Amino acid sequence: MTIRAVGSKSPRIAPSAWISEAAYVVGDVEIGENSSVWPGAVVRGDFAPIRIGSRTHIEDNCIVHTGQPLLIGDNVLVGHGALVHGVKVGSNCLIGSQATVLDEAEVGEFTLVAARALVLPRTVIEPRSFVAGAPAQIRPASPVHIKMLEAQSGDIGYGTLMNTYRDAGL
Repeated sequence: MTIRAVGSKSPRIAPSAWISEAAYVVGDVEIGENSSVWPGAVVRGDFAPIRIGSRTHIEDNCIVHTGQPLLIGDNVLVGHGALVHGVKVGSNCLIGSQATVLDEAEVGEFTLVAARALVLPRTVIEPRSFVAGAPAQIRPASPVHIKMLEAQSGDIGYGTLMNTYRDAGL
């Protein structure tokens, strides 16, 4: 794994977190308990601090970077190839594969951002929303969406899978 300081800014990673040997984590980054960063993902806290909560999983080939402080809450799944460049992703969210969350955008808790959605700069998404399209259209999340997001707050598979990878020495 590539975990690097830049200047005086060094990543702080919880002992129970797992970072792939093919991920890149640099700068003022904090990663919480039982979280993971998968192959090809880049978490770059060089311009501003990035805080990633507990049981949050940054999947393969994601980019997490920002020009302002960024907080990603607990129990969040950031899908394959997503770009998070906003300032907040609340707890219990799913950011779909190849979704883009641009500068200064805020995603409220229990929100599902669909695959390939484009959240424009400075967009504020209220909690319990469903976001889809390019540019993103925001509507209330359905009971089915909320139930799915509540279910992921335990272990959505990545907690177990990261332990399998850790046990294999990967």
